[in-house]
Amino acid sequence: MAAPVAAQEPTVVQPPTDNNVQTRGPEVKEIEIIYIGPKLVSRAVILSNMRTTIGQPFSARAVEEDVRNLYATGFFVNLRIQDEPVPGGVKVVVIVQPKPLIKEIVIRGNEKISTDRILKEVGISNGDPLSEQQVAEGERKIREYYQDKGYEKIKVSYKIDINEQFGRAVVTYTVQEGERNFVAGIEFEGNKSFKAGELRKLFKTRKKGLLSFIDGSGVYKDAQFKDDLRNLRLFYQDKGFIDMQIKDVKYEYPKKERMVITIVIFEGIEYRVGRIQFQGNTLFTTPQIRSRLVMKEGDIFSPSGLGKNIEAIEDLYGERGYIDTRVSPERLANVESGRMDLLFVVSEGPQSFIEKITIQGNSKTKDKVIRRELAVAPGEVYDSVLVDASKKRLENLAYFEKVDIAPRNTNVPNRKDMVVTVQEKRTGSISFGAGFSSVDSLLGFVEVSQSNFDLLNFPYFVGAGQKFRVRAQYGIQRQDFVISFTEPWFLDRRLSLGVELFARQNDFDNAEYNQRNFGGAVTLARALGQFWTASIGYTFQNIDIFDVDGNASQIIQDEEGSRSQSSITMGLVYDTRDNIFLPRAGEKVNFTTQLSGGPLLGQTDVYKFEVDARKWVGLPWYDLILSFGASTGTVERYDDTTVVPLFDRFFEGGARSVRGFETRDVGPKDFMTGDPIGGQTYVTGDVELTFPIIDRVRGALFTDFGWVNEDAFNWDVTVLDQDEVDDNTIPFFPPQYGYGNFNLGVGFGFRLNLPVGPLNVDLGFPIFNDRFNGGGPKFSFDVGYQF
Repeated sequence: MAAPVAAQEPTVVQPPTDNNVQTRGPEVKEIEIIYIGPKLVSRAVILSNMRTTIGQPFSARAVEEDVRNLYATGFFVNLRIQDEPVPGGVKVVVIVQPKPLIKEIVIRGNEKISTDRILKEVGISNGDPLSEQQVAEGERKIREYYQDKGYEKIKVSYKIDINEQFGRAVVTYTVQEGERNFVAGIEFEGNKSFKAGELRKLFKTRKKGLLSFIDGSGVYKDAQFKDDLRNLRLFYQDKGFIDMQIKDVKYEYPKKERMVITIVIFEGIEYRVGRIQFQGNTLFTTPQIRSRLVMKEGDIFSPSGLGKNIEAIEDLYGERGYIDTRVSPERLANVESGRMDLLFVVSEGPQSFIEKITIQGNSKTKDKVIRRELAVAPGEVYDSVLVDASKKRLENLAYFEKVDIAPRNTNVPNRKDMVVTVQEKRTGSISFGAGFSSVDSLLGFVEVSQSNFDLLNFPYFVGAGQKFRVRAQYGIQRQDFVISFTEPWFLDRRLSLGVELFARQNDFDNAEYNQRNFGGAVTLARALGQFWTASIGYTFQNIDIFDVDGNASQIIQDEEGSRSQSSITMGLVYDTRDNIFLPRAGEKVNFTTQLSGGPLLGQTDVYKFEVDARKWVGLPWYDLILSFGASTGTVERYDDTTVVPLFDRFFEGGARSVRGFETRDVGPKDFMTGDPIGGQTYVTGDVELTFPIIDRVRGALFTDFGWVNEDAFNWDVTVLDQDEVDDNTIPFFPPQYGYGNFNLGVGFGFRLNLPVGPLNVDLGFPIFNDRFNGGGPKFSFDVGYQF
């Protein structure tokens, strides 16, 4: 085998060119391939990557392109193309030196990681053309893989042996693994102002624990640890310790593969904001500017607070169109007093107005979809705050990868064009999957959706900002088919119009019947300010109660058959949540009223009221989130309807209401059969505390309560000990059942934020149960967000 050689730089010999313009070159009569070394690349592969062909006119420009295309295949070390005159035309000669092919990849020195696993990381395979750049990249990937597994002192080198005669190469990677390092502890010295536990929370580098095999924590990674140290400095600076320094980092090894890290800190003094002064401001008075400051005199000084003050001052000017105003801060630290005096130098610019708004980058989305989200218009003051709000609105549409809004100077004094540049992304999706919950059991689904739909844009149907969705779901206990369409700007107003066609079937596992609904709904919704939304909708559906068991409650048997329902629903929502998926602050209150039948016709005459409220509070310790929730509702019949039908009654219990009880088990049941028959008034509530465990996993502690009464507008609740009740008072029920109508459960669970959606897993223990319930703890889990 030949000695190792260094990789050669490719040499391109350009074909001769003729400065004289030719309308047609001589005809190519022949193409000859000359190989330097083994014939490792077939003639067919070479010719398939060339524009030059026999029988066509010879073109120097085409030959240049052929050279580029052949090099782009990655098969050649060197090549050149030349032409030779022959009778009636030219012969094209292609001289190529193919790259050696990789015969074998050898891994040496590895003991802790298997050869097969390392080969998966390398990125090259036997039979590939040799590329030293790819071989070097494989070295880097091996090193990073070892470091990710805790082998921070890993060393990797490579060697290439080439057999020139046969055009084969052997790549050898030599690994020196070193010791694996697990973090046994992170300690701090010199931290007088903050406890070690508070500082450790800033670090992604964690102590190896019982759950390390799940989240990969406990492994020392140098790059990650350097980021942790940066976060530590930023934390101290944000708390006013501007002079904070990390004096030293000590590494100790009390046991093999166990590392204790000690970080030596010099805190310095805590700075507070001293005197704040302004210079250069003529358009606004000092009190006007001072009133906008976020970080004020006497507050803890921090770089982030300083940035917020600069932004606040520039926003004050920007609201009036002075968008070219710049603010430069000057800091004067007094170590003895611990005060940081600030001077803000304001360079005021001229007031600007919007000349025109230019939109660019939108090849699919219509201009009007973008313009209607803008909070400013041509001729108005160039308000930078409203411009920022416009950018946020466009980003929230989720139609664009990137949104940028910038002013552009014009020839008109004090006039600027506002240029909106967007980078579009795919807004349609096809998704399918399967899931399981204690409510719906096993199910599968397929869904097609387009969030930037255009009903009139045949055949593409993209660009008008409408929403369209088709979903088919089939499961053991539930089957659904839904087609929905939403126009968020109906009649070119901020008025949402939604249309839905649906067919649903539920096979209840604790009731002796099945239910099928099919129909349609139309809804109008409008935002009333920042937090309030009002809606009104009309629904017409046919409800069929079928497959009723012959031993079922007489109440259920009387419901067998189908009936129509025509109803109007009005809603009012108040929502201040900071995040719809994992709120840490805010409230959401939903008021709903429904009228069915009467002047709306249909075979069901009922009216219904419901209120649902929830509040989230982020506690200052360890990312704890406390939430409180309560719901109530009542339904009553009128006119020709003599009994509120089953499908309009309330059933509680299970994963989505009172945990610790079976689904639909809380509330009235038939005395003789035990079948749930629902009630006309309900109350539920819960208190839940969640806390982080590992990334994407939170733990939960909860208590749920609720009751369902048979009559409408009856919110009475009773909690009675069975010793206080005469055994003859409530016949049919043995002593192990509770009395009254109150149910209370406590429990714990987990909240998993999986890529396919959130999974809630809970184990609830009934503490109080009504006279219809009994039994032990109940396990439940549920997939999906509850909006």
